[in-house]
Amino acid sequence: MAQRSGKITLYEGKHFTGRKLEVFGDCDNFQDRGFMNRVNSIRVESGAWVCFDHPDFRGQQFILEHGDYPDSFRWNSHSDHMGSCRPVGMHGEHFRLEIFEGCNFTGQCLEFLEDCPFLQSGGWAKNCINAIKVYGDGAAWSPSSFGAEDFQASSSLQSDQGLEEATTRPATTQPPVLTAKL
Repeated sequence: MAQRSGKITLYEGKHFTGRKLEVFGDCDNFQDRGFMNRVNSIRVESGAWVCFDHPDFRGQQFILEHGDYPDSFRWNSHSDHMGSCRPVGMHGEHFRLEIFEGCNFTGQCLEFLEDCPFLQSGGWAKNCINAIKVYGDGAAWSPSSFGAEDFQASSSLQSDQGLEEATTRPATTQPPVLTAKL
């Protein structure tokens, strides 16, 4: 099972000023913790987080990785409204990804056991991938530096053997589950 942990601190004022709310896990409603839904700066101290502009994990989503966000423009928001957040599940110790040159898991195959920002540096000379297998309990998020030529793989089923088969499609505005730059 994927682990979800980390720490995020939300501030009412810009540049980490004003009242603050420290969160260590799922928080479905900031107001339930005595914090208004006005957030102008964020410090992600550990983990990766998805924040929502409404309570109950609804509305526009913002993916935040480790670092400081001194104002709402740094996480691409045009308002100071935020209502809930949760840590992003990170891959566990039992994780493996296989990419295939041909359809139906045929042709050249390359295995990954850790992050690989460029497939060519991992030994993949092709310019396309036709099939992906994901083994284990993992999920990973694309760094914001990846561009439009990225591909996105999303789990479509889980078998009794613990294998998830994935499909590829062009990257969208939704956060990808697994990505790599071609």
